[in-house]
Order: sequence, then C-alpha cells, then structure tokens
Amino acid sequence: MELSLATRVVSAHTVLEVGGEVDVYTAPKLRERITELLDGGIGAVVVDLGKVEFMDSTGLGVLVGGYRKSRTVGASFGVVCGKESLLKIFRITGLDQVLPLYQSIDAATTA
Repeated sequence: MELSLATRVVSAHTVLEVGGEVDVYTAPKLRERITELLDGGIGAVVVDLGKVEFMDSTGLGVLVGGYRKSRTVGASFGVVCGKESLLKIFRITGLDQVLPLYQSIDAATTA
C-alpha cells in the first residue's frame, strides 16, 4: 500500500493527514514532509494518523524525529491517533509518554 500525505489548516495548526502504511519504504517521504513544514516556519504541526493502516518502528522514529525538530525550531507538534492498534504500539514502546498524543483533531488543535 502507498503512503498518502495531505495538509490543511485547522485553527492555525497545519494538519498533516497521513494514510496507508508507514514503514521502512515510505517513512522517508513522511520525514521529508514533516521537515519541509517545520523548516518552512510552520508554528504548529499536527500529524493525523487516522487513515494509517500500518506503522513500523521506522515510522515511530520519524514521529520522534519530527517532535525533536519541532522543539528545536520552537514549534508545537502533536499526533492524532485514535486507532487502538496503533495506540498499542505507542504504549508498548513508551512513546505515549514522549509524544503528545490526541484522540481527535479538535483535541490537538485546542490544546
């Protein structure tokens, strides 16, 4: 399955909608897009994983890297993840304690 990426603005946050599979083959495309947004001066990025069917450790690494970069450039960074199968991966790896996770776009853009 391919990776799809789309952006839109919600309440002064740039929402990056991710769909498909985030794995060793597609993660560089996601990393590149997050970097473009943050290097472009976007002050608030929300990565929406609502349409992601599968994510491996490479994808998790991209999200952690995006979070770290956001802190370096003074931007906010959040991840919307409502799927239990993906949330389980965040919990098992302990990344639920590192990354700002939200259940919905509304929650992420009003936090």
